[in-house]
Amino acid sequence: MEAKPSQKCPTDCVGPDYRPEEQKPVATVSKEVSYPNVHVLQQTPQLIALLTMIRDKETNRADFIFYSNRIIRLLVEEGLNHLPVMQHTITTPVGRAYSGVKFQGKICGVSIMRAGESMEQGLRDCCRSVRIGKILIQRDEETSKPKLFYEKLPADIADRWVLLLDPMFATGGSAIMAVDVLKSKGVPEDRILFLNLIASPEGLGRFAETFPKLRVVTAFIDQGLDEKNYIIPGLGDFGDRYYTL
Repeated sequence: MEAKPSQKCPTDCVGPDYRPEEQKPVATVSKEVSYPNVHVLQQTPQLIALLTMIRDKETNRADFIFYSNRIIRLLVEEGLNHLPVMQHTITTPVGRAYSGVKFQGKICGVSIMRAGESMEQGLRDCCRSVRIGKILIQRDEETSKPKLFYEKLPADIADRWVLLLDPMFATGGSAIMAVDVLKSKGVPEDRILFLNLIASPEGLGRFAETFPKLRVVTAFIDQGLDEKNYIIPGLGDFGDRYYTL
C-alpha cells in the first residue's frame, strides 16, 4: 500500500486573541478536517509546546512521559465533555440552591495495547474507580494489516459509554478492528469515543467514514503517512519512547 500524496500541515500565529500578531510566534498547527464526528483540540500555545517536546528526538524518556501525560489529561477532559449530562440541583454550604449538571450513565476505558495503556492513568485521574478493558492488536509490518490477539472487557460493557484509548492513529486498521470488537460485544457505535494524540488524515478519514456515529477527539492531525505507513512528521514509536527508551 503506497502512501497518498499529502500537503504539509498549516502554520499559524499561536497565542491569546488580545496579543498583537507580531508578538505571537508562528508554529505548525493541526490540519483541519470536514468530518462532523472529529474534534481537534484547540491549538493553544500550551498544547503546541507540549507536542513540540514529545516530538523532539532529543527529549529523554522521563520528559517524554511527563509531557505526554499532560496532553493525555487534556484529551480525557475534552472527551468527558462529549458525554451526556442531566440537570442536577444541589444546595451549597451556605444554604443556596445551585442548578448544575451531573454525568448520565456509566463509562469505562478500553486501551489498545501496548501504547494505549499509557493513557489509562490519565483516565483514572479524572474518573475514580473507572473500569478498564484491554484489546491487543498488532500490525503486520509487511502488509500493515492488523491482527487481533487478545481482548478482556467488562462484562457489562454494552451498558457503558466507552472511551477507546490509543495515542497514535496511522492507517486506522487497529482502531477499526477495536471498534468492531466493541460492537460485537453490544456497544452501540454512538457510545464510543476514540481519544488519540496524533492522527494521520488518511487513517482518520477512513475511520470517520466507516463509523459516522462514533466521535473522535484528537490533539493533532499530522501531515500524512510515508511509504512505510508511518505518521509524518510524527514522533516515532510512542510505545517504545514511553516504556523503554
